[in-house]
Amino acid sequence: MNPSESQGEKNTLAKTRNLKRNTLPALTMAGPVTFWMLVFVLLPLLYVVFISFMRRDAFGGIDYHVTLSNYVEILQPVYLKVIWKSIKLALLTTVICILIGYPLAYYIARKPSKLAAKLLMLVMIPFWTNTLVRLYSINLMGQPNGFLNQFLLRAGLISKPLDILYSDGIVVVGLLISMLPFAILPLYASIEKLDKSYLEASSDLGARPAITFLRVTIPLTLPGIVAAVMLVFIPSLGMYYVPEALGGGKVMLIGSLIRNQFLVTKNWPFGASLSILLLLITLIMLWLYTRIAKLDDMEVF
Repeated sequence: MNPSESQGEKNTLAKTRNLKRNTLPALTMAGPVTFWMLVFVLLPLLYVVFISFMRRDAFGGIDYHVTLSNYVEILQPVYLKVIWKSIKLALLTTVICILIGYPLAYYIARKPSKLAAKLLMLVMIPFWTNTLVRLYSINLMGQPNGFLNQFLLRAGLISKPLDILYSDGIVVVGLLISMLPFAILPLYASIEKLDKSYLEASSDLGARPAITFLRVTIPLTLPGIVAAVMLVFIPSLGMYYVPEALGGGKVMLIGSLIRNQFLVTKNWPFGASLSILLLLITLIMLWLYTRIAKLDDMEVF
């Protein structure tokens, strides 16, 4: 064996050892997460996609014959109405969360860091209690003899109790209470990182505060606004326990419809097809978010 071949073998062995040294820590860190995602996320998702093309048998099981009837059934007016209503209420919840959350996040971001931390803690306090407890407290307040109606009656603002329960309005209130912190936190993070020199430059150039807000503050905090929209709209669209607790079965959203297909009517293939539709809407939202992020990097806004 000549010296060059021996040196080549030594280099190969050294590269192999270095590869093992670099690979083992990476596998140790990423291996459990990868295993978890494969077993508990990817495989169940693939199964849902698979059964969405199957049929329900006469006994509530799955008939393993490929069909597109589940996706065709989604196009029926009764289901399109539920889907549209879900999108409408989710959009309304998102808009109200942004309108309430942005001024509040802006106010918190302008405060000193210690006071801002305390104010953010107040925003997070609702998470310390169970969501169902908060929802049923709203349910009690909205009853004909509840606190809200009694207050309005004694104040002379109404002559008879309002029909608040089991309506779209109280469902939106429940969604707002559940989703508002998810809007405030990304908005605060975006506003807090805002370079104040841009605002000072706008003011020095003679722009009025309203113009500065619309032409400088809003574009620079657009990533936080988009993130808040994502974090509010997507969960609001698929949330089922809020309409169940406050809608009393009268407010049917797509999340409730999917739950009923799996647990009540035992039509798993149709419920899977609705789940895939919800997933597609989520992917479209994520795609729009990436497009806006790219445009923001290109300084279009």
